[in-house]
Amino acid sequence: MTSADKASPAPEDDFEDEAPKKRFRPEAYAPILTLIAIIAVWELAVELFSIRPFILPAPSAIFLAIVKYWDGILLNARQTLFTTLAGFGFAVIGGVLIGIAIGASRVVYSSLYPLLIGFNSVPKVVFVFIFIIWWGIGTVPAIVTAFLISFFPIAVNVATGLATMEPELRDVMRALGAKKRDIILKIGLPRSAPYFFASLKIALPTAFVGSIISETVGSNTGIGNLVQVAASRFAFDLVFAGAAVTAVMGVAMYYLANILERRVTGWATRGGLDGIGQPQG
Repeated sequence: MTSADKASPAPEDDFEDEAPKKRFRPEAYAPILTLIAIIAVWELAVELFSIRPFILPAPSAIFLAIVKYWDGILLNARQTLFTTLAGFGFAVIGGVLIGIAIGASRVVYSSLYPLLIGFNSVPKVVFVFIFIIWWGIGTVPAIVTAFLISFFPIAVNVATGLATMEPELRDVMRALGAKKRDIILKIGLPRSAPYFFASLKIALPTAFVGSIISETVGSNTGIGNLVQVAASRFAFDLVFAGAAVTAVMGVAMYYLANILERRVTGWATRGGLDGIGQPQG
């Protein structure tokens, strides 16, 4: 046997054995297992303590209500999802623009930030009645309420990302002849991207809250209206069914934002929802 034969590469099977195997991550299944445990305890408690449905319906009764009223729930869920995403879209645009203005200018920060804090402290249900007077009941008040309740965290996080930009980076860019606009576009906004995507995961659920508040006060469609009508008839299984569908939509939007965050800012984020504080495998 020659030396070349001895140095011949190993068979392909050997390389397949050496390939890294996908690591089992139990935390990825923790939310599902936790939800199953909560539902099981809930169902058992209702049965053991004979809790009446108009006080606390069992998960099985809620599931049957979803099946029974699926067409109506789906119709109202579409309306709520539309108003939420529309208001959230406007919140992203407005929040980014206001955040850039606040984070890039001390004068704008001193002028607007206290006003934003005060405005955000006012319960948005107060404005719903005004919006109904202006635009009538229906879609527009729900969109505007979703916008108002969700743009604040976006603006604050974008401004924070710009304000916490390292002074050394600014000095280097200025030494290279960059203008303030170039510093914001090429350094500030990429630096703010992790803050921005973190704010999206906060603003999305709150946008649902805004839509449902408006639908409850003044609308003929939407999950908010569905829940109000069901509660007036003491159909609490349908009330919980509407809440469950809203929760599913909120979690789905959260996961979409989390996936987008990983793809865009994977260089700055870790694990996300399925591994907070854990390195990506």
